[in-house]
Amino acid sequence: MLFDHPCSNKNDAFLSRTMAQAEQCRVSAVDCRRNANVQVPCSSIAYSNSSLKRQAHYVMCRPQHFAVQYSINPWMNPDAWAANACILTQAAGLQWQRLYDALLTQGAQVEIFEAAPDLPDLVFTANAAVVVDRKALLARFRHPQRRLEEPVFARALHHMRLQGALDVVEEFPKDLVLEGAGDCIWDRERNHFWLGFGQRSDRASQQAIVDFFESDCVALELADPRFYHLDTAFCPLPFGEIIYYPAAFTDAARRAIENRVPPSRQILLGEEDAAKFAANSIAFGRLILMSSCSTKLRRQLEERQYTVIATPLHAFLRAGGSACCLTLRIDHKRSAAPCLESATSHAPTAAP
Repeated sequence: MLFDHPCSNKNDAFLSRTMAQAEQCRVSAVDCRRNANVQVPCSSIAYSNSSLKRQAHYVMCRPQHFAVQYSINPWMNPDAWAANACILTQAAGLQWQRLYDALLTQGAQVEIFEAAPDLPDLVFTANAAVVVDRKALLARFRHPQRRLEEPVFARALHHMRLQGALDVVEEFPKDLVLEGAGDCIWDRERNHFWLGFGQRSDRASQQAIVDFFESDCVALELADPRFYHLDTAFCPLPFGEIIYYPAAFTDAARRAIENRVPPSRQILLGEEDAAKFAANSIAFGRLILMSSCSTKLRRQLEERQYTVIATPLHAFLRAGGSACCLTLRIDHKRSAAPCLESATSHAPTAAP
């Protein structure tokens, strides 16, 4: 059974509040668009407080041109977006800014690159590349609407290489699809990648990851088109726990997770949290930022000594994205002695 869309007009109290605010302020359509159109050069780096120790380094892209203009996942409804475009555009700008501010306040370093016209999903920078040990492997997209983003992401990351933030930026094999860190997630505690496949990215991408990064990579087949990227249903936390929604995975993928993650470190999402993309969280140190969090999930995380910051991102949920999708972390590092296995060694525990 499909979930109700978490941002449907029927259930979206957020939309009603935003409409009231827009009416009160009498913001015109042009003003709404202008609120999101703050130009920031590719090389700009923002800091919240120079005395803070930087805990994580991210890349983001402002939502100047963000909108739901096409449908490539079950969450996207261009007609519904168009009906409230002014309000939702303003909301996206405000929500993005609050996430950005929260990251800075908590000690993260954030680098911003400029958006580009006619590329509404460029704001989802997690899909730009996979980055570990200052090495970036650029994404290859499945849908033609997003393939146009590839040269833009490439230019931005090559610029960061020239600025000294990265050492290596390489293209992904042309005959394979891997949609960046959205489907290839680094697990610091286990010192390996988790790879989602079956919806967007190719199973064969696993070997390319192993070859480039010389790190193990565990493949997990995604079973539900609503959870089309691994990061929509799966989130490794910094101290070894895994947040995930079991129903998003095949039986073989669930076994692969269970074989590597003891029950005490599994945080299983229910339908409500999964539909609100609670797994699409940003986690560094003992901090977790997410769009929303149920009382049960918050309690589970706080019992494990994590602090949860909820920063609503309802406008981006309409495109099938949330907090993690809006950021690309570029300072992940392997530990000194990675446990390297061949990609084919995971065939028995991953779906064929």
